[in-house]
Amino acid sequence: MLERDGVAFSHVQGDKMPASATAHRPELAGCSWEAMGVSLMRHPRNPYAPTSHANVRMFMAHKPDGEKVFWFGGGMGLTPYYGFEEDAVHFHQICKSSLAPFGDDLHPKYKKWCDEYFYLKHRQEPRGIGGIFFDDLSEPDFATCFAIQQSVGDHYLSAYAPLLEKHN
Repeated sequence: MLERDGVAFSHVQGDKMPASATAHRPELAGCSWEAMGVSLMRHPRNPYAPTSHANVRMFMAHKPDGEKVFWFGGGMGLTPYYGFEEDAVHFHQICKSSLAPFGDDLHPKYKKWCDEYFYLKHRQEPRGIGGIFFDDLSEPDFATCFAIQQSVGDHYLSAYAPLLEKHN
């Protein structure tokens, strides 16, 4: 069913924030940090079954005074070899459902972000049919951001597995 299928978990930490992270947050320069993430990459053998990816991640900086600064990121997307409209409708509906409990404004925002982030400029075309994507999620509070992250992760299999089974 799957030619290549991978799940990766990472938890890394360091004594000093990378320059790429402090470019937008100069107040965190020199802080210790940790990052954690889960990534899924699914490449089916059958070209009628779509390829998919999902990622959820969290970054936390530890200020010298003990304050913790966090942000979440991630999302999911679908890249079919052969497009089926009903597959796209299903996938996008589940993406929308994953964000619905947190307000009507999130899905349009995260769908647009995904469409822009995964646009292949050198080919002038999108990579797949999109999905949802977000980064730097830190408001309104940790509990809400973590709940959004969990919901996206929890909805991935219901977005993708039926399509894989249907085209097996």
